[in-house]
Amino acid sequence: MSRARKALVSGASIAGPTVAYWLDRHGFDVTVVERADALRSGGYAIDIRGTAIDAVERMGMLPELREAHIRTRHWRFRGPRGVIASIPMEDITGGVAGRDVEIPRGALAEILYARTRDNIPYRFNDCIVAMKEDRDGIDVTFRSGLEERYDVVIAADGLHSTTREQAFGPESRFSSYLGCCFIGFTAPNSFGFDHELNIYNVPGLAAGAYETGAERMNCLFAYRRPEPASSEYADLDGVRRDIRARYAGQGWIIPQLLDAMDAADDLYFDSMMQIHMPKWSSGRVAVVGDAAYGPSFFSGQGTSTAIAGAYVLAGELAAHDSHQAAFDAYDREARKFIEDNQATAYGGSDLMVPPTRLKLWKRNRMMNLAPILTRLGMMRQEERDINSSLKLKDYTPQPKAQAAA
Repeated sequence: MSRARKALVSGASIAGPTVAYWLDRHGFDVTVVERADALRSGGYAIDIRGTAIDAVERMGMLPELREAHIRTRHWRFRGPRGVIASIPMEDITGGVAGRDVEIPRGALAEILYARTRDNIPYRFNDCIVAMKEDRDGIDVTFRSGLEERYDVVIAADGLHSTTREQAFGPESRFSSYLGCCFIGFTAPNSFGFDHELNIYNVPGLAAGAYETGAERMNCLFAYRRPEPASSEYADLDGVRRDIRARYAGQGWIIPQLLDAMDAADDLYFDSMMQIHMPKWSSGRVAVVGDAAYGPSFFSGQGTSTAIAGAYVLAGELAAHDSHQAAFDAYDREARKFIEDNQATAYGGSDLMVPPTRLKLWKRNRMMNLAPILTRLGMMRQEERDINSSLKLKDYTPQPKAQAAA
């Protein structure tokens, strides 16, 4: 019997363990390498909806995900004068009540890890530093000094993927700035928020807070900026000072959120970006998830596109003997779904951080009309259709081949 094909997956967040799970089911010999020394816990709530629900059902994970479901019921839009509108979550996200799942990113990562760690080796605190391929395989050198040979390498190490940079070139070739920067952190839920997402806006600024369970809440500041943040944000103290200056004098609970930001030890800051690549493979290296097509959280579909894309990539690798034929099929099968979901982020940015008084007024007017638009079937129906537009093929799992005696 021929040997199992060897696959290296770079990244142990969402896309990486998902593609590793399916590759293992299809008989590949899979290893996951992760730069961090452990799984990254925490993170903001993520949504799984549409096609991705079908994928996690096929993984048998849906009951576990529902147990961790946050169940945000309403989005409350606020301004300096108080609450503007309170809208059912599904009317904002394009989701389907009772079917979609909202879960902390860290909880999903832990569930995926638990599903895969018994069959798949994880190599933490290590990363790829060099790759060299030939007609029969690809040689990988790791930071630890280890050298291994694989049939394919999958880059699933996020928006700022170093694996993608080694195989395809610098991030600047593929990143598209969406006009906003953001900082996220967690804090005690001292305001009694109960299954609701609160968003405060003035033109060009947003602040958000929502309950995540265990008397904690996720907090966010997002603001318009002509250019992506660069060297002046090299240290988080500089970020804190800038945020305080931008939000000085704002109402609602902004002063308390600023104090919570100063006390937080889990700040995450970045520019809002999308990744657009004309091709998702180069030789024996393919990209998946945020590394390939991160749509930003303005779309609400980053996790769902990662899960769906990982399912397709693994399935096409199983269905084709040639890695190139598999990568081409992955591109054909998933690209329209991915690009349509990416396009929804542009409307999401005006919803979350309206840049001008006029756009803020239009957003608020739309929110006030939301109950009527929902009854008429006009609220977020296009997003619902896009979220479910990829119909997953059935890729029959294959037993893992063993080396001949």
